[in-house]
Parts: sequence; C-alpha cells; structure tokens
Amino acid sequence: MNRCLSKTSFLTTSRLLRIAAPAALLAGLVLASLGSTAQVVTRPFPPNAVRGILTVTQPPEVLMNGKPDRLSPGSRIRSTNNMLVMSGALMGQGLRVNYTREPNGAIHDVWVLTDDEARQAAPGGH
Repeated sequence: MNRCLSKTSFLTTSRLLRIAAPAALLAGLVLASLGSTAQVVTRPFPPNAVRGILTVTQPPEVLMNGKPDRLSPGSRIRSTNNMLVMSGALMGQGLRVNYTREPNGAIHDVWVLTDDEARQAAPGGH
C-alpha cells in the first residue's frame, strides 16, 4: 500500500485549498457583518403600543403593572431578539414590555424590551 501522495492528488488538494480559503474568508466576513448589524436594528412598535411590566402568573392569566389581566387567545409574545416565546416560559418574571390590546380589552401583542428599548420613550407616549 503506497501512502505517498502522487503528483496529481497533491495538485488537486492545492487547487481545492486555493478555492476554499477565499470562500471561507468571504463567508466569515459576511457573518461578522450580519452579527454587527443585527444588534443595531430597532424594532418598529405600533403607535398604539403601551409600556408596562408583564408578569405571567398562570397562562393566559397575567399581571400587567401589578393588576390582574388576561392574554388574548391568539396573543403573541416576542422576546428581546424578536423570536416568539410561549407565555408559560415566562412565568413569574417581571418583564418590561410594550403591548397592544384587542378591541375586547385582552392583551394581544407583547414585545419584551431590551435595555436600550426600555430607555426610549414609549410609542404611545404612556
């Protein structure tokens, strides 16, 4: 069994490296630029959004600013990275949020705020 590289396999390997190295470098640069821009993107909140402190007690039951309240059947809670979160995963936590209500008064859309978002004025001025 010959373990030495033949001239043709060495050339094939060196060609692959010449192609793969710049491609890997380019992919790394793209990922690095995406990571840095993702941190500065601000979420657009609707103008009727209100700020409050949400504590999930027993879904769909919640406390909003310390008072009993309820999530709507189709409510959506978005985490600080804008991913949907189940209300049960947030039980017992007092979270700074922007939220909107359905016409019947139930809490419908909720956005858990980052520290930067919490420092900004509430969209609805409340």
